[in-house]
Amino acid sequence: MTTPGTFTPRPGAAPLSRMIRAQAALETRMLLRNGEQLLLTVVIPTVLLVLFSTVDVVDTGDGKAVDFLAPGILALAVLSTAFTGQAIATGFDRRYGVLKRLGASPLPRWALMTAKTASVLVTEVLQVVLLTVIAFALGWSPHGNPFAVLLLLVLGTAAFSGLGLLMAGTLKAEATLAAANLVFLLLLVGGGVIVPLDRFPDAARAVLELLPISALSDGLRDVLRDGAGMPWRDLGILAVWAVLGLGAAARLFRWE
Repeated sequence: MTTPGTFTPRPGAAPLSRMIRAQAALETRMLLRNGEQLLLTVVIPTVLLVLFSTVDVVDTGDGKAVDFLAPGILALAVLSTAFTGQAIATGFDRRYGVLKRLGASPLPRWALMTAKTASVLVTEVLQVVLLTVIAFALGWSPHGNPFAVLLLLVLGTAAFSGLGLLMAGTLKAEATLAAANLVFLLLLVGGGVIVPLDRFPDAARAVLELLPISALSDGLRDVLRDGAGMPWRDLGILAVWAVLGLGAAARLFRWE
C-alpha cells in the first residue's frame, strides 16, 4: 500500500540558476559547432594577427608590431564573439521561432541574456588562450596587471554583448546580419585595432576614442604593452556602454 500522493506530479520550473547554466551550456555548444561563427571568432583574428605582425603593411609606431597588434586583436576577438557572432545567431534564433518558444518558458528575458553572455565568456577564454599562444610565438612581450586585463575583457564583453542583443532583439534577422558585419568592419578599421588612432584627424580621433572597441583595445595596449596601471578612463567608457547596452536590450528585446 502506497502513501496517498506518492506519485502525484509536481510541475514547476527548475531553479533559476539551473536554467541559466543549462541555457549557457546549450548556447556554447551551438556556438562552437557553427563553422561560420568559428571563422569569425577564430580564423579572422588569427590571420590578422599573423599577417600584420609579420608583414610591414601598417605603421604601428616604435617597437615590435606584435606588441601593438596583440592587444588590439584580443579586443577584436571580444567584438567578433560578443557582438557580431551573438547578434547574428540571436537574430536568426528569433526569426526561426526559437526565442518565441523560450519566451513561453519560465526563463526570464534577463536570464537568457545572462546565459548568452556566459556562453560568450567561455568562447572568449578559448580565443584568448589561442591568440596568446600565437602572439608569444611571434615574439610578444606583455607586461602589466593581469587583473586589469581581466576587468577590461569582462567589461568589454558586457558592453558588446548588450549591443549585440539589442540589435538582434529589435531588427529583422537579415538586417542584423548586414548591420553586424558592417559594424565589425568599420570598428576593425576605425577602432584602433590595427591602425593606431593617432593616424586619424584630431576631431575624428576624439569621437573614435569614445567607442567601446577603442576603449578596450587602448586599455589592453596601455596595460600589456606599456605596463600601465588600472586604465580607469577606458574602464569607465566600457562600463557606460555596458550599462546602456544591456539596459536597452533588457527593455527593448523582442522575443518574436
